[in-house]
Amino acid sequence: MDFDDTAEEAEFRSAVRHWLKDNGGRFIPPPDADDVVIIGLAKQWQAALADAGYAGFGLPAEMGGRPGAPIEQLIFHQEIASHPMAMVEVMTLGCGMAIPTVMKHGRPEHLELLARPTIRGDIIWCQLFSEPGAGSDLAGILTKAVRDGGDWIVTGQKVWTSGALFADWGLLLVRTDPTVPKHRGLSYFLLDMKAPGVEVRPLKQIGGRSEFNEVFIAEVRIPDAMRLGEIGGGWKVAMTTLSNERLALTADAAVGRNLVQPLLRLAKRLDLVEDRAFAERLASYYAAAAGIEHIGSRITTALSRGENPGAEATIGKMTLTRLLQSMSAFGMDLAGMAGGTIDRAADPDLFEIQEGFFLAPGYRMGGGTEEIGKNIIAERVLGLPPDYRPDKDVPFNRIGK
Repeated sequence: MDFDDTAEEAEFRSAVRHWLKDNGGRFIPPPDADDVVIIGLAKQWQAALADAGYAGFGLPAEMGGRPGAPIEQLIFHQEIASHPMAMVEVMTLGCGMAIPTVMKHGRPEHLELLARPTIRGDIIWCQLFSEPGAGSDLAGILTKAVRDGGDWIVTGQKVWTSGALFADWGLLLVRTDPTVPKHRGLSYFLLDMKAPGVEVRPLKQIGGRSEFNEVFIAEVRIPDAMRLGEIGGGWKVAMTTLSNERLALTADAAVGRNLVQPLLRLAKRLDLVEDRAFAERLASYYAAAAGIEHIGSRITTALSRGENPGAEATIGKMTLTRLLQSMSAFGMDLAGMAGGTIDRAADPDLFEIQEGFFLAPGYRMGGGTEEIGKNIIAERVLGLPPDYRPDKDVPFNRIGK
């Protein structure tokens, strides 16, 4: 892996910096902005990126994307990492997970309908995978779809769905055949979130926001034309989505390094900068964040060579989310009692640390829990024997009987 920019990469980095300097200030939310304001601003930001040619990296130009070397996407993420819009998760899901999944498993009419509006931010996506009884064991989902002519009737419940309250479309994994082993009885659909029978209920988080939601699906009719992949082939499609999610989390590794800055500013206010123990802790955080960024660079380099990065995305994702939780918890400890009461307007630096503390547990579960991640690394990197799965070949409707 080459850590230095080529002449072309340096030129691209400079162009992104100039664009951000000239335009970034228009998209910074006010201190008292609620989720509605932030989402509206994020849509405008996405449209501005599309107009500038900085949206839809790796996607065809005819869709409004930016084809080319994957290294450009890495450079772009590095340069915008400190901008507030870089952390609006619902806007990254569309180009980073939904459209790549549709490109691999969908039909031309799906892309014609959804790709360009997604790249421009006109369409927001959510991921309808986890359920109250199926998180780590994703193949254990109970939401069912029954064939009715050219349609499917879907009934069930999803939970921990990021951005569902604002989403236009959802990536939906359901069970279409309970008589076969659980991984082989799943199918994958694109769900219109405004369809009759779809109800979204926000879940209030400890930080006061409602990024997560539970979604109730009551006899919702989905045309078979909105299915991705084969009937019973939903697990394969879901793995494409999850691989892109882990890759996206690793691509955002620069956020770890950026959290060092509010920690440093807080330490200056507390006269801790000269404290040796603090300096060593901060240096270790910065070094770890840089290491995770280089994992992202390795993945991007592999992709640019047409290689499969394998499980490295899982390693990067697990390491990054643990680091974010450790750094934010350290910042909260430094702030003392103020760490639990601050708001954005009163102290933006401490608010950023506090928000990271509240969001970190969710990030650690995103893209698969750490238990699942450890299994992936153990089996696919270390070559250890696979985890014992007693229900692997048992028909789903016979499990537990």
